[in-house]
Amino acid sequence: MQCYRTFELNFRGEPPKIGQEVAVDLEAIFTLAGTTTRVKGFHAGDGRYVIRFLPLHAGHCTWRVRGLFEGDGSEECLPAQSEDLSLHDSERKESAALWHVDLSSLHGMVRANGARFAYDDGTPYRPFGTTVYALVHQSQELIDQTIETLTEAPFNKVRMCVFPKHYFANAADPQWFPFERTGGRFDSSRPCYRYWDELERRIGQMRRIGIEVDLILFHPYDRWGFARMSHEECLTYLDYAVRRLAALPNVWWSLANEYDLMTDFEDSWWRDFAAFIGGNDPYHHLLSNHNFVNYWDFDEPNTTHCCVQNGHTGLVRDLIERHGKPVIFDEVGYEGNIIYDWGNLSAFELVDRFWTAFTLGGYCTHGETFEDPDDVLWWARGGELHGESPVRIAFLREVMESLPNDMEPAVGGAFGMPVNELLAMRKSGELPDGVKGTMTEVIMRLDEKRFLDLVQDLRPIQGRSDDDVMVWYLSRQCCVHTEIELPDTRSYDVEVIDAWDMTRTTVLEGVTGKVIVPMLGKEGQAIIATAR
Repeated sequence: MQCYRTFELNFRGEPPKIGQEVAVDLEAIFTLAGTTTRVKGFHAGDGRYVIRFLPLHAGHCTWRVRGLFEGDGSEECLPAQSEDLSLHDSERKESAALWHVDLSSLHGMVRANGARFAYDDGTPYRPFGTTVYALVHQSQELIDQTIETLTEAPFNKVRMCVFPKHYFANAADPQWFPFERTGGRFDSSRPCYRYWDELERRIGQMRRIGIEVDLILFHPYDRWGFARMSHEECLTYLDYAVRRLAALPNVWWSLANEYDLMTDFEDSWWRDFAAFIGGNDPYHHLLSNHNFVNYWDFDEPNTTHCCVQNGHTGLVRDLIERHGKPVIFDEVGYEGNIIYDWGNLSAFELVDRFWTAFTLGGYCTHGETFEDPDDVLWWARGGELHGESPVRIAFLREVMESLPNDMEPAVGGAFGMPVNELLAMRKSGELPDGVKGTMTEVIMRLDEKRFLDLVQDLRPIQGRSDDDVMVWYLSRQCCVHTEIELPDTRSYDVEVIDAWDMTRTTVLEGVTGKVIVPMLGKEGQAIIATAR
């Protein structure tokens, strides 16, 4: 047994009766480092029963098994250590080592920590995600190609679905489905064990190259009946998923992709699903829910972070202020050239949205949708990457990982205070110092929505780590000079970043207070001021 690595107990017996294959009577109680964890077992097919445990501490571990099988045992849990990357040659290993190492074996699960993420041992984690919705439902050849691509890419999180997806560029039946059929209808009480074996293999492949799997549990793009299951059928499915996958360290639970389009599900079901997972996942993996239009209630107690679909990444600041949790814009549109407006962003536009989110203390997720004669679009099925954004996202990742992990959105702009405080002042008939005369009269006449729009327009894209590091992202501004104001109690070195050409140049040294910064006169500029 080793810390942060899945431990299994295996048993052989008679297979359960059809219809009784999920809620099998098998559990174990593990005691490690003074912590007791109750774990439910599952049937893995052909009379094989498995109990999985994820040790989160080193030390002496004991367990008691009860139910279909009885027994006791103990073992020393060793401290975490890394695995071989298992790459084919030294050239690939050197390239992949820039990003990928099996961090879940070294550092444990990813947790929310305020508005940031960190592994169990406190090591910072910054999600640079991508989306391959139907990865697990593809041919082995295409899956292998996708894993090869991910090995060389800068992404450390992948969004993918449990259920097959019927949509543009992905309309074929998969080889295996999550459930077997009863009476011609998929039956959530009858897991298709070959499917779940394949899903686990994909999760394991991701783990070995340092990628978290944001597992989408439901979605509306369906012709097989999975989006029309009953409440009871859904909970049966979730029961098996949690029993089988919860001890895998690199799994996140995404309740749905575009939950608000699933009109056959009642609104209350989503809270039931979140509560069920929260009550049955012994390790409390990250959990959120992805919207089409209406945001999920990110204050729901089992929800660990904000998962957002829209392109307005400047809202990171307000979501952090409102919920105090990490914010990931998991769908901001895709770099590509297809007919749909969500899938024909320029590479610069996608990179711009990434920089905005990260500068403000949030995170962003990549996707790619270039037309292909075989309909192999990365966003749907994987394969190869063709766009210009991934290399620039890699550059952003290098920059952000060189900065402290406690970066947060700076309070600044024309009003210099949080939005909720501004709204309170406005309702009382006041505005901050410096907003006077005609400007006051105009602003006081604005309705609340237009007032909020104005506030957003006037707030800079700025993040900071106390007075140690400050970052400004200028987005579409093309200035050749700009002014920044630094604390006058310290001196700073100032760098100018070109987000597109991927350069980082020191332009000022040892400066303080208000300074004029020479810029590049183009879009995609950023400034980093670092205290000496």
